[in-house]
Amino acid sequence: MDCAMMGRDQRPRIGVTTSSRGGWWMWMFNRFSLWRAGARAVRIHPESPCDLDDLHGLLVGGGDDIGVGLYHAHPEPMIAIDPARDDLECGLVRKAHERAMPVLGVCRGAQMINVAFGGSLHRDIHDVYRSAPHLRTVLPRKRVHLDPQSRLAAMLRGQRFRVNALHRQSIDRLGQGLVAVGHDHHQIIQAIETTRSDRFCFGVQWHPEFLIFNPHHKALFGALAKAARCYTHGHESQGAESITKR
Repeated sequence: MDCAMMGRDQRPRIGVTTSSRGGWWMWMFNRFSLWRAGARAVRIHPESPCDLDDLHGLLVGGGDDIGVGLYHAHPEPMIAIDPARDDLECGLVRKAHERAMPVLGVCRGAQMINVAFGGSLHRDIHDVYRSAPHLRTVLPRKRVHLDPQSRLAAMLRGQRFRVNALHRQSIDRLGQGLVAVGHDHHQIIQAIETTRSDRFCFGVQWHPEFLIFNPHHKALFGALAKAARCYTHGHESQGAESITKR
């Protein structure tokens, strides 16, 4: 059903990927953020997959590091990974993109979009960006600058933001059809988007769901809900360009 057919009382269904062994706090914050934006969240994890035919959008959530097997890096040291979730999300991102379904990646989710498109990751940002502080907080203590010409900057109505930081990995080589549109002071990639103007596909390295009182980060969920409302299965996403225009 498209945006002309979907009434105000019918919320678009947006799948939210999570870990099957935890991550309830992230799930609940994402669920609330989508509800506030006018959408209905559907939890997806390896033990409870969901058919994309039942959804209008996809939010790839945060959580454990992504296993290096997906991007052909060297053997991984002992860290928490979830191979079943990796495989599930990678497949969902690729299928959603083929269908022109709106996709938003949050923290790990942004990295998964990059990997699904053939990109790679830095396993530990401090092995590469040695001057970067060991910052891990849900509070907005990191400064991020967005490319003023990016669709994401138009969507968030700004170029400079304070964000939180909960990641150990970061994007290295960009996936096909993706461009880096946000960086922090140490030039670590903080935001990506597709180069295709007829697709809604964005990834942010921070957790906007925890910044619930900030109108810029709230706008991100609003844009996803609007894109999902205009989505029709099997067709180009209607209005994908207009969503990000000022």
